[in-house]
Amino acid sequence: MASRSEGRFGFRDLYQCLIPVIVASLSFLVYSAFFVGYRLHMRSSFDKDNNGNIFIGKDLNWREREALQSVRSLFSKEVLSAINASTTTSKLDPLSIVSIRKKQNLSMSWILGGKVEDYASSYKGKKGQMVPKFGHGTWIGKGVQVFYDNTPVKLNERTLRHERRVKRANELMNDGTIQKFEKAALIRSRSVDAAPLGNYSIWRNEYRKGKTFEDIVLLMQDQIIMARVYTTIAKITSNLALHEELETQLAKLELMEDKSIDIEKPQRVLDTIRDMGQILARANEELYECKLVTNKLRAMLQTAEEELEYTQTYITFLTQLASKSLPDAIHCLTMRLTLEYYLLPAPMRKFPRIENLENPNLYHFALFSDNVLAASVAVNSTVMNAQDSSRHVFHIVTDKFNIGAMSMWFLLNPPGDATIQVQKFEDFAWLNSSFSPVLRQLESEAMKKFYFKTERSESAESGSESLKYRYPKYMSMLNHLRFYIPKMFPKLDKILFLDDDVVVQKELAPLWSVDLKGKVNGAVETCGVTFHRFNTYLNFSDRHISDNFDPKACGWAFGMNIFDLKEWKKNNITETYHFWQNLNENRTLWKLGTLPPGLMTFYKLTLPLESKWHLLGLGYDEGVSVTKIEKSAVIHYNGHKKPWTELGISKYQQYWTKYINFDHPYIFSCRLFE
Repeated sequence: MASRSEGRFGFRDLYQCLIPVIVASLSFLVYSAFFVGYRLHMRSSFDKDNNGNIFIGKDLNWREREALQSVRSLFSKEVLSAINASTTTSKLDPLSIVSIRKKQNLSMSWILGGKVEDYASSYKGKKGQMVPKFGHGTWIGKGVQVFYDNTPVKLNERTLRHERRVKRANELMNDGTIQKFEKAALIRSRSVDAAPLGNYSIWRNEYRKGKTFEDIVLLMQDQIIMARVYTTIAKITSNLALHEELETQLAKLELMEDKSIDIEKPQRVLDTIRDMGQILARANEELYECKLVTNKLRAMLQTAEEELEYTQTYITFLTQLASKSLPDAIHCLTMRLTLEYYLLPAPMRKFPRIENLENPNLYHFALFSDNVLAASVAVNSTVMNAQDSSRHVFHIVTDKFNIGAMSMWFLLNPPGDATIQVQKFEDFAWLNSSFSPVLRQLESEAMKKFYFKTERSESAESGSESLKYRYPKYMSMLNHLRFYIPKMFPKLDKILFLDDDVVVQKELAPLWSVDLKGKVNGAVETCGVTFHRFNTYLNFSDRHISDNFDPKACGWAFGMNIFDLKEWKKNNITETYHFWQNLNENRTLWKLGTLPPGLMTFYKLTLPLESKWHLLGLGYDEGVSVTKIEKSAVIHYNGHKKPWTELGISKYQQYWTKYINFDHPYIFSCRLFE
């Protein structure tokens, strides 16, 4: 009994002892459950905002979770919404730099383009102050509460910081700055590495610098030159494999160059340049030897210079030939007019008003030409700009081959009330080789050989510089008739000489009233500071020249000259011309042409006219201003680019063609300028 009582009391004691333990355990479990629930609730509220948007992914470690517990108190609402949006559009970490760069609604420090003023307008507060939306204000935190220090000083500082950040971002992203850095690096690398790698080793940089079609062509030409060098060296050194590669790639480049490079397919061009660049880089490593490369380049340069000289000479010859040769349309016109003239009865070949031909009180013009169309433009332009064409008399002299065409044209197309006379110089009995030294020289074997030899001479006269003196017009006696004007028109006192490649735009009658002050020739001077002076045309190493003329004396122009024929006869101008022509039979005083002997013959006997009377250069100078052309009384197409040829400068041709009647039956049927 006693034992049973002891057992009962022992169990009760044990039970009383376990109750506190059980209560404590239950309390711990309740507290743990409450704590875990609270943490889950906090994480759930952190993971989602008020709108239910996920803020931070659930795969963070404990350090990240602990660190991000206070994020909400550090960022404004706009920042949190920007980060939330990134989790729905990208798999990137929403707080990573890459993720933030992809966002559009960023702070001004991430904006890479535009002006500060464009973004500052969106930051104005209610009172017109500059208040940033988020992230860049001076903020003060008190617990979880955040507010901005918006004093005027702080607002101004924030605005300046924004402007500096935008400016710096723009500078860093500026393509010009990047190119400047690349260029500086290339220059530095070249100065450090003296190895002559050539443009082919930096082909991509060269292309990026230029970015133009012309730069690609230049780079290809550079590669072709170096490929030719290494091809030769590879063959000399028996490196046949590399030689074959270079030959193959060189053929591709040359073919592409010959086809003028298809600019619409730049990738194909760049691929070819890249492939050649790789081969050249390898050739440079395997074959480069300074002496071999230098010798080869020197030989190539010499060959190129010889080819260039030959080409220039050939071009000069063809240009002169083209300028002197008549186009098919003008030849057609000449043939048709010639045929019509010789079918015309003799009584109908006479011009009216022949009584005016020797009247010294009228305005007389001298024109020497074998070009029907050119002569017609010179005459028509003069008459159309004259106040009284009935006082104008034109003395046209041509050769026996063109006398029919020239006469028929002016018989069919009389220039207003002006008087016309057409002659051929072969009818002047006094003009023979015994009287005229130049005619004797033109008929000599030496002159014919100089003009017509076909072999290439190695003498000083064989270059392109001397070829210009072999201009075919110098062989025509029509070019030298200007020195015999008083002999051809003995009863005239004054005459105005015109070349057939001029256009008259103003009334020329006032020139007959110009006081020449005892001079023979009135002409417009052509010299500038150093050009077109006597030493340009004459050989002052010869004592006949140096003892009689000033090398700095100013030259003047043939093509529009007013001559006082009385003073001409007093000063024996024609005899003076013969004197100098006899001394120059071997072409030692000057080469050829009529201007050098004209400068000598009329030396100190020429009166300078105002420049408005005569404008030169329309046959070679493309820079003559329209203002000068329109103000000039006479414009002169001197040079090889005559307006009636395909060589003519197109912008000047309109001043010449305006005096052609394209509806004329003969001109229309010969298809002029088609």
